[in-house]
Amino acid sequence: MSSIQQNIEHITSQIADVQQKCGRARDSVQLLAVSKTKPNDAILEAAQAGQRAFGENYVQEGVDKVQFFAEHHPDLELEWHFIGPIQSNKTRLVAEHFDWVHTIDRDKTAQRLNDQRPSDLPDLQVLIQVNISGEASKSGVEPEQIFALAELISSLPNLTLRGLMSIPANVDDHAAQLATFQRLAELQTQLQKRYPNIDTLSMGMSGDMEAAIEAGSTMVRIGTAIFGARDYSSKA
Repeated sequence: MSSIQQNIEHITSQIADVQQKCGRARDSVQLLAVSKTKPNDAILEAAQAGQRAFGENYVQEGVDKVQFFAEHHPDLELEWHFIGPIQSNKTRLVAEHFDWVHTIDRDKTAQRLNDQRPSDLPDLQVLIQVNISGEASKSGVEPEQIFALAELISSLPNLTLRGLMSIPANVDDHAAQLATFQRLAELQTQLQKRYPNIDTLSMGMSGDMEAAIEAGSTMVRIGTAIFGARDYSSKA
């Protein structure tokens, strides 16, 4: 058994334990393996261990991986999530290659992704990124801006709004983590009153996964705990 397979089994077990502890349904939380900076052979190991959803932060790196697996391992039917910031000159690549986008925080980005989505592909599944901690250094809309952006996205024929995503301030205290995630979950509940089909709350990483699941996360983004430390030496 590979170490990546062991890591995935360990994290999956942790997720199941937290779900049970919180009284949530089994399999109500999806594991998104964050594979940025990781080579194709590591992703293949994860896929062979049963992992199907992968998250990428860098557009060209992600596109290269999508194309590699489509060509060499089409039978795996991997699902690719873009979870990094999107520059306007990169929206076409994202629209043409990814299945999900977690980081929409501007009308312009949503409109470009919609317009550039190829007609032969299914709708692009999208999340609104929320700056839930109010950090100047973080991307995302302010909470009060969610509903206007959601209205626009819902009017675009090639996008399907699935919910919210956030990367809160990095704190170690469980109570503080939980309070922040609960604020995002409440915004999701408010959004669901207008758009009942919304079903995805992407929040929680290795250091705050338990609090995120307790608050209602449906998708946790885990990288290092699966693949090991990242190498950013080739990244700008």
